[in-house]
Amino acid sequence: MRIPFRNEPFLDFRNEQNNRLYESALTAVEAELGRTYPLIIGGTYIQTERTVKSFNPSRKQQVIGIVSQADVTLAEQAIQTAALTYETWKHIDPNERARYLYKAAAILRQRKLEFSALMTLEAGKTRAEADADTAEAIDFMEFYAREMQRLSAPQPLTVHEEEENHLYYIPLGVGIIIPPWNFPLAIMAGMTAAAIVSGNTVVLKPASTTPVIAAKFVELLKEVSLPPGVVNFLPGPGQEVGDYLVDHPLTRFISFTGSRDVGLRIQERAAKTQPGQKWIKRVIAEMGGKDTIIVDNEADLDLAADAITASAFGFSGQKCSACSRAIVHEDVYDTVLQKVIDRSKKLVIGNASHAEVQVGPVIDETAYRKILQYIDIGKIEGRLVLGGFPGDPEGYFIQPTIFADVDSTARISQEEIFGPLVAFTKAASFAEAIQFANNTDYGLTGAVISNSRAHLEQARREFHVGNLYLNRKCTGALVGIHPFGGFNMSGTDSKAGGRDYLLLFTQAKLVSERF
Repeated sequence: MRIPFRNEPFLDFRNEQNNRLYESALTAVEAELGRTYPLIIGGTYIQTERTVKSFNPSRKQQVIGIVSQADVTLAEQAIQTAALTYETWKHIDPNERARYLYKAAAILRQRKLEFSALMTLEAGKTRAEADADTAEAIDFMEFYAREMQRLSAPQPLTVHEEEENHLYYIPLGVGIIIPPWNFPLAIMAGMTAAAIVSGNTVVLKPASTTPVIAAKFVELLKEVSLPPGVVNFLPGPGQEVGDYLVDHPLTRFISFTGSRDVGLRIQERAAKTQPGQKWIKRVIAEMGGKDTIIVDNEADLDLAADAITASAFGFSGQKCSACSRAIVHEDVYDTVLQKVIDRSKKLVIGNASHAEVQVGPVIDETAYRKILQYIDIGKIEGRLVLGGFPGDPEGYFIQPTIFADVDSTARISQEEIFGPLVAFTKAASFAEAIQFANNTDYGLTGAVISNSRAHLEQARREFHVGNLYLNRKCTGALVGIHPFGGFNMSGTDSKAGGRDYLLLFTQAKLVSERF
């Protein structure tokens, strides 16, 4: 009997021994930089003439790896391979499929520092952020393995005296996995693990800025002897390869995490029935947020400042759950604003591989330019009180930026920026703060800092987000504890790391035998 699920503990980087171990891991990973990474289709390694380089956002000239790029011919091969493999994989006992995940999680636990160090270099994650990402990847595999075993057990049905009835959760078919770059191991591994443990086969198209981490994970799956063709690794251009995979009549589902625009495009393309298609394609999408922390006039203001600072500037604000709006009651507005400014000034910005750094780079040139454009917009829409300028030109560094006195309908209060920028808005009452918080197209995460029981209960009823946190920050969801996913344009209402998530990758079949 396997022990109940428990979250993987985080490393404490106040312990110098852990920092020394991390330094060793960085040195080992750096020794492998510049390697080439092929496609993997049906267990076969395929090098292509077309390649892309992955770079370190902290040192933008440093090449992490050189990754082969697929075209539509190879995308077709991957889909056909996944479809053929599905015919056998779907019949593998769910407990056996779960054991592949348990083994992969055990190996990842042993190699935690290696994978975290690679994320520091390829994604610009600080030590604590990278360690949390790797821990979450372990959690997803451990949790979904147990969930598949639970779903494969006899399901409770009302007894009929003249019949024997059984409900089974069977897989869907071939899935396309399109993960994000901001959690390049955790979300990528979680999306993949959920699909394959449910009995599906997949084509994994990794994020274009973090493909090496995905390639390393696929190598790990080979190490646990996952049958060839269950996971097919297919990096390639989104509008060429991605569209082809989404449109394909053999594609049964698409699991996507990323921007709203891309998610809606996938939803639209998947809704069109292709010649030879036998099913309605299922789309599982998480598409970002515009997340708010509300601070009441009856609140622990130091807690509020800590929550806003951590949620806004952790991983340079590049989380779909990041606090990009602080809506503060007018009675405490100036005090909270100053406390956040004071805390943010003390943040150490720089190369993510350095132990003392708390805020690393943004991911690439495109993100860098977009964020700076939003800073220019913010200078028109609000009052710049901190930051607003780039950092060391060696990497894609942007100083933590705070705008005060921003209208709740301003662009920097409505549009997802995905960078180290937070807009402060003043509210005349708690009811108005809730109204402001709900006035975006998104509904992913939010937090309320208040000592008023009535206001906390009002937030439970009226703050329309998928993950609402009371008297804590709005980032840092834990698998099994905080099933994660939002409303409105934040996605398709799925809850990653929750007990209903695998239902999205399965379909229920009822078998009734009359005596």
